[in-house]
Amino acid sequence: MKAVQITEFGGPEVMKYVDVADPVPDDGEAVVEIQAAGVNFTDVYSRQG
Repeated sequence: MKAVQITEFGGPEVMKYVDVADPVPDDGEAVVEIQAAGVNFTDVYSRQG
């Protein structure tokens, strides 16, 4: 599965597009496929540190 991984504060340059293992749900859990996600000012502000 593809993922955008952020491991430190910073601008777009710290975002990495990586391959990660598909999640495996435990009993009573489910995996939900996300097609899109919204980003608002608070998300951007908190990423900057």
